[in-house]
Amino acid sequence: MKQNFTVRHGALDGVEAFLSVARHRNFRKAAAELAVTPSAISQAVRALEARIGAALFIRTTRSVGLTEAGERFLSRAGPAFEELIAASDVAREFGKRPTGLLRLSVPPAVMPILLEPLIASFCQAYPEIELEIVASGELVDLATGGFDAGIRLGELVAADMVAVRLTPPFPLVVAGSPDYLRQRKRPERIEDLRGHACLRMRRSNGSVAPWRFADGNKTVEAIVAGPLIAHDYPTLLGAAIQGLGLAQVPGPLAGASIADGRLQALLTPFAVSSPGAFLYYPERRQVLPKLRAFIDHVRLHSGGDPARKRMGKRRSPEPGAAKAADG
Repeated sequence: MKQNFTVRHGALDGVEAFLSVARHRNFRKAAAELAVTPSAISQAVRALEARIGAALFIRTTRSVGLTEAGERFLSRAGPAFEELIAASDVAREFGKRPTGLLRLSVPPAVMPILLEPLIASFCQAYPEIELEIVASGELVDLATGGFDAGIRLGELVAADMVAVRLTPPFPLVVAGSPDYLRQRKRPERIEDLRGHACLRMRRSNGSVAPWRFADGNKTVEAIVAGPLIAHDYPTLLGAAIQGLGLAQVPGPLAGASIADGRLQALLTPFAVSSPGAFLYYPERRQVLPKLRAFIDHVRLHSGGDPARKRMGKRRSPEPGAAKAADG
């Protein structure tokens, strides 16, 4: 038969009073220790005895002693209560200072442009925090995955999340290598992509993402084709540098390659803007000092906009609008 392991409501009521009386063998001294009246101590002990169904103390006008039931209860309840106090103290430390394991779910594209330059300085600034970064393109459930927070592009953050801006908005850039563009006519219009090898991204839901562009005040989705489908932007960027085709990637990720001539930016008049990268988590009250320290450190060193913004005010076809916060 299945046993019921549920702790009854109020099962711990009166235990602290009992332990104090047992320690002092005196109700008045126990009351003074706990800063309550002797009457309150007496009532708490009597209520505990009534729930247990046995007398715990032998009381006379001159002394207080333990019954056999009281001795047995003391031998088990004393260490257990001390362990509860110790557990509370340990947990309380996590709410006072930056310490413990900080687990983040981060897309691979964010690593080189946002986190890699900051990991060493963060770990040095907060030696009591263990930083674990799980680089994955999957949109994980933070709670079931055991994550403190995640980092995603703004259009991918769910509406019920608190979102903290880490970067300014940036364009999605179409780029190709000089070698590739010597073999193909440079695209001047969105329709010109039909004659090009376009490297594509597969979303976490299994669909292949279309390329997005801004045509006046409208966002246009272009269905493109090409020789490679990847699950992350760095792979697409590397393939474009090697001349395999054109890639549409976040501007900050392609910036260095465009600056040094390995890639050329294309269709820039039609570039659509992404809201930028956001750190997100379920509720404000769940922000422990370890996560607060990380948010502040990334903002300080990345130049992220700390202003409070509504993510619903964005130019994106993706559904959902997260609660924005400045942390």
